[in-house]
Amino acid sequence: MDLKKTESWIGKQKVCFICSVDDENYPNVKAMLSPRKRNGLKEFYFSTNTSSMRVAQYRNNPNASIYFYHKGLIKYVGVMLKGKMEVLTDQETKNMIWEKGDTMFYKKGVIDPDYCVLKFTAASGRYYCDLKTESFDIE
Repeated sequence: MDLKKTESWIGKQKVCFICSVDDENYPNVKAMLSPRKRNGLKEFYFSTNTSSMRVAQYRNNPNASIYFYHKGLIKYVGVMLKGKMEVLTDQETKNMIWEKGDTMFYKKGVIDPDYCVLKFTAASGRYYCDLKTESFDIE
C-alpha cells in the first residue's frame, strides 16, 4: 500500500464518516462533507455546530475514527483512520477553514458562537481494497 496514493485518493472523496463515542460507550457514526483542510494523513479539519451532540461527545471522550470509501462498479476501497478529535473554537482556526457560503448555516458569520472546528489527528489506519486489508501507522 502506498500512503501517498491513499492520501491523494482521500482528497478526491466527497463524503467522510466521523465516529464518536457516546456516554454509554457506544460508537456513533455521522456522514460529513469531506474535510475542509488536511495535512497529509495526519490532520483533518471539519466545520460543525458547537451545539451539536457530536461536539459534546468529543469533549467528553476524544477517541474517534474517520472513514472514507468509494464503491465503483467492480472495486470497493475503504480507509479508516483512528485517533483523537479536538473541538476548536479559537478564531484563528475558525478563520482558516471558513468558506463564504457558511453564512447559510452560521448567521453571525465566522464569529458565530455556534460555529466551531473539529480537528482529527490520526494515529493509525486500516486500508481495504480487493478483499485485502492492511493496517498502518501514521507518523
